Amino acid sequence: MKPVNVGICGLGTVGGGTFNVLLRNADEIARRAGRQIIVQQIGARRDNPACNTHGTAITRDIFEVATNPDIDIVVELIGGYDVAFKLVMTAIENGKHVVTANKALIAVHGNEIFEAAQRNNVMVSYEASVAGGIPVVKAIREGLSANSINWLAGIINGTGNFILTEMREKGRDFADVLAEAQALGYAEADPTFDVEGIDAAHKLTILASIAFGIPLQFDKAYTEGISKITAEDVQYAEELGYRIKHLGISRRTENGIELRVHPTLIPEKMLLANVNGVMNAVMVDGDAVGQTLYYGAGAGAEPTASAVVADIVDVVRNLAAENEGRVPPLAFQQDELSSTPVLPMAETETSYYLRLHAVEKPGVLASITKILGDNGINIEAIIQKETAEYQVPVILLTQRVKEQTMNDAIAAIEALDDIIGQVTRIRVEQLQG
Repeated sequence: MKPVNVGICGLGTVGGGTFNVLLRNADEIARRAGRQIIVQQIGARRDNPACNTHGTAITRDIFEVATNPDIDIVVELIGGYDVAFKLVMTAIENGKHVVTANKALIAVHGNEIFEAAQRNNVMVSYEASVAGGIPVVKAIREGLSANSINWLAGIINGTGNFILTEMREKGRDFADVLAEAQALGYAEADPTFDVEGIDAAHKLTILASIAFGIPLQFDKAYTEGISKITAEDVQYAEELGYRIKHLGISRRTENGIELRVHPTLIPEKMLLANVNGVMNAVMVDGDAVGQTLYYGAGAGAEPTASAVVADIVDVVRNLAAENEGRVPPLAFQQDELSSTPVLPMAETETSYYLRLHAVEKPGVLASITKILGDNGINIEAIIQKETAEYQVPVILLTQRVKEQTMNDAIAAIEALDDIIGQVTRIRVEQLQG
């Protein structure tokens, strides 16, 4: 059969990995795809010394790739929002199929991109945008298509997971571990997207959409980072039988879909609690299959390239299929997406870990527990630490309650004269049912 010509835009870490995998495994990939796949052109601002691009046409204008009549599939690996969006839309308007690893692009502009792809009868694939080399998009979109998904929860940012792992295993402070993560290349010079949960929220938005059949709604995702987590919080969580993980959680409820990223205490015996370092993992609960876990490298040149190339192979396999015969990009047919609302964070319900500092005097703990009781919040466990100072750290674990109720209770506790500073709040999930 006629070879399929690919144009790669971006020759950085992932672009270089993709180019190298396509060349190294060309024969095996052709056997799987049913025809040869050729890198016809590369669009990149600079060369990558890790790639032998001799004999491959290179342009410094990536839009030349999107408009090149000889290119069948445009692979967008430049990242970011604006330029990437223009590139992908240009490719689609020129009848090109698109493969991307850009989670921000899909989370923010995916609805518009998929509508344009449908109009132009082309495919857009994005497996590498979530959890690197882990084929979790395909697993949910295709492998679990018989299920009504109840919830999913994932460690979907390796930088945050590395930091929390080091804090737990070595008792180190957040700032100290972040500096090491930057030195090792796990974190950017500006780590905001990673440590404040924005990167994870992009990925969770995509996972929730394909799990529950709702439009992509990144602007409604609740996002909270790990920069305020202390070594003491990690230690207290251990004492209570939990570990702190930076999770993306999406759950189907009677009132809507929860969409939230935040530090979370989960039971230490859970598989997800034992995913350490820079690794990623996503747990999915379906009504028929029960719980399944997808684990692996969430970033890196060749793990991500593995997912990019798999998408290229899928596109090639489906070239002969009409639009209606292809797997929908968001798992559900475009006109079957649900209008089920995304719940505001105030309406979600979880258990809570609370840490506060109180003046060491009789009656303070009673005042705190009364406020919680008056708000209908049941206490599951209390730790009150001995100290030689005038202030005492108090740690409480509560049962499940609405976020707004907890907000009201915390405000009342912080207003007490004997409470020093703010209350630290971390949500707790058992990840059952």
